[in-house]
Amino acid sequence: MAAEAEGRDYQRLDAWLWCARFRKTRAECARQVEKGVVRINRQPTDKAHAKLRPGDVLTLSVGQGAAGRIILWRVLALAERRGPASEAQTLYEVLA
Repeated sequence: MAAEAEGRDYQRLDAWLWCARFRKTRAECARQVEKGVVRINRQPTDKAHAKLRPGDVLTLSVGQGAAGRIILWRVLALAERRGPASEAQTLYEVLA
């Protein structure tokens, strides 16, 4: 799944979210994207195969109702694998 090994400058949104540990499975990540809870650079997307590049800003809607919150992540790197949480945290920075 290594994006760099394949010579790409992008990675599928669902695969990156899975490697960044947004959800437990890649299928769950794809379902979340299809629900429309993710924006890439302020543009709504419901495509799990959307191209994600370093420097992109993700807006993630987490939770529902009054308990819901919005998270902003800047993509720092593409994922080579789904590693431990400490490795996943190097893929993004949380924006205030």
